[in-house]
Amino acid sequence: MADKHIHDNSSQRRILDAILMLAGQEMHGLAPKDLATGLKVSPASVTRDLHNLKSVGFVEQIGETGRYRLGPALVRISVAHATALMRAAQRLEEIRNRYSSEP
Repeated sequence: MADKHIHDNSSQRRILDAILMLAGQEMHGLAPKDLATGLKVSPASVTRDLHNLKSVGFVEQIGETGRYRLGPALVRISVAHATALMRAAQRLEEIRNRYSSEP
């Protein structure tokens, strides 16, 4: 049996963990040093990660404070997911009503 962790990549995992840390910090964001401390990595690693996340819109820097929060691109993914789930629930309700209503 193959090792289930064979495809783990520490830098990719660190970026995903940074996204999870930023969730819920939309008002004040997190400072890069707070991310570095929370992720137990060097500030240089966090700087690279934030640059990559910012380049695709997954994080944005708050101009007044220099802190980071989740960016519009990542939030749009969440909204699209929630919308798809809502549409699926509505469709299921339509089907349920069609089968449960009397002619």
